[in-house]
Formats: sequence, structure tokens, C-alpha cells
Amino acid sequence: MATFIVLGNFTEQGIRNVKESPKRADAFKAMAGKLGVKVKDIYWTLGHYDMVVTVDAPDAATATSIGLAVGSLGNIRTETLTAFSAEEIGKIIGKMP
Repeated sequence: MATFIVLGNFTEQGIRNVKESPKRADAFKAMAGKLGVKVKDIYWTLGHYDMVVTVDAPDAATATSIGLAVGSLGNIRTETLTAFSAEEIGKIIGKMP
């Protein structure tokens, strides 16, 4: 499993219905689970992004799929980042010539 950071911003539709956001987060977790994605954390944030979500997914294609699926609902726009642990980045650096 690979770790991904998903950054989210509410759309106009999403902010109009912001009170439903925790319920939508539960629905997102259920949708992710059906794709084999484990939602580790969901944070509502202040600043440039409205939400930060950490997920474990089998691969980048699956992580992309869940981002597209949640985006298609019209409440948030997402940006997905691949994340590496200290051990993982150590192995990557170890492969450098």
C-alpha cells in the first residue's frame, strides 16, 4: 500500500452545504473502502486548503480513481500527492547513482 495526501477545496456547492461535510466524509470513507483504499485521517483546515486527507491505496491509479470519484460529486476539488515515509525515502535515495 502506498500513502497519498489529498488536499481539498470546497466548491461553491460544497460550501453552500458545508454543514453536511462530516456526513459526506463518512460517505467518502465508505466509497474509498469499496476501492480498497483506507482513509487514515481527515482534517478540516484553515488556509489555502479546506481539507487534508491521508489515505493508503494499492497504487496511484486507485488513488486517482477515488479523487476523481469524490470530485465528480461536485462538493470538493482535490489535488493528490504521493507521500513517502522516512524508510521509503531512504530506499529511494539509496538508489541514487
